[in-house]
Amino acid sequence: MTRPPFSRRLTLALVAAGLCLTACSSAGDAGGDPAGPFAVWDPYPQFDGTSEWVKVIERCGAEAGVRVERQAYDTSDLTNKVLLAAQQGVAPNVLVVDNPVVSTLAEGGVLKANEDVGLDASAASPNLLAAGEVAGKAYGVPIGANTLALYYNKAVLAQAGVDPASLTDWASLDAALAKVVAAGKKGITFSAIGTEEGSFQFLPWFWGAGAELTDLASPRAVAAVELWKSWLDRRYAPNSVIGNTQTTSWQEFATGEYAFAENGTWQLGNAGELGFEYGVIPIPSRDGGVAPAPTGGEFVTVPVQGSADREATAAKIAGCLTGADTVLATDTALTYVSAIGSVREQQVAAKPELAVWVDAVQAAKGRTGDGLGTRYPRISQPLWTAVQEVLTGSKPASGALADAQRAAASAK
Repeated sequence: MTRPPFSRRLTLALVAAGLCLTACSSAGDAGGDPAGPFAVWDPYPQFDGTSEWVKVIERCGAEAGVRVERQAYDTSDLTNKVLLAAQQGVAPNVLVVDNPVVSTLAEGGVLKANEDVGLDASAASPNLLAAGEVAGKAYGVPIGANTLALYYNKAVLAQAGVDPASLTDWASLDAALAKVVAAGKKGITFSAIGTEEGSFQFLPWFWGAGAELTDLASPRAVAAVELWKSWLDRRYAPNSVIGNTQTTSWQEFATGEYAFAENGTWQLGNAGELGFEYGVIPIPSRDGGVAPAPTGGEFVTVPVQGSADREATAAKIAGCLTGADTVLATDTALTYVSAIGSVREQQVAAKPELAVWVDAVQAAKGRTGDGLGTRYPRISQPLWTAVQEVLTGSKPASGALADAQRAAASAK
């Protein structure tokens, strides 16, 4: 996925579609013909048939001895269409899907476990693969990853006398923001909107404080949301962050007035058009080191098809799409850091500025990891609600997070 939105409506959609853990075993393929072409669905409508991504799909199909037909949908449309197709027994043969969705589709019986179809995910980094693990089984292979870091404006930091290499913990970042504002510039912009984007952007600070999603009301969680609130109170961050998406916060950074912007790998293309020199540093943990940021990115999965032979062929295509010999060109086209260590080394060798993103991805965590699976949306929504309540001043941090923990615990 190149954007992180994901919410509880996926779980509700599964229920509405009538999906169950066993009925999907009779599913066929999107073509409806058991001997027909192999359907590959992905969330990349921005790439047409001339793109490197589509060429890779066609090459992988040819290597598996079949003809592939690729269809692309927006992320939210893809999820809905897969649910409907699975219910009707015409799921695609290969599905490229946003990583937080994998656990829900797996628990709904839509996907085959890797071990059941011979799909090898051993080359992928364990922290990235964790997003697709359910009850001890892996579903699919991450095609790559994006995550969050801090972009900075070199001129603004130089004017304020701030060395970006010195920003290694919250205290040093706070001190830098104070210098920037004292020099007449703006501090930091980010997205705290009351959606999954807000949770996505808050998680590096939450995890960087040592907090855990199973305990939203811990003192460490309180410290994280109080950090953001202190930035608004001291005018280090604008009040607009309360409604900012990641796109609008990037637009603020693009004005050249801000020292920092929390944003993702997917902005690298836009960063080259900013009109000023920029750099990137990892988001620091509270007491030093790189904070774990949530992973974005897709998994290549094999849906249930009712034919062991077709599932095995689909696994060959999925394995080809995510293999070390193929994925470098794909990850470059998708602006992803590879899930495979040896490929990441090639990426950095070709483009040294990616090194900071590699560090961030290596420290990253899946939102549905730690055994959360489909519980994550029931935690994320109370969390972003609490952050909103604190930033708007309607509740103190401790009270808002205590309410969030109760809501998460009682959610069905």
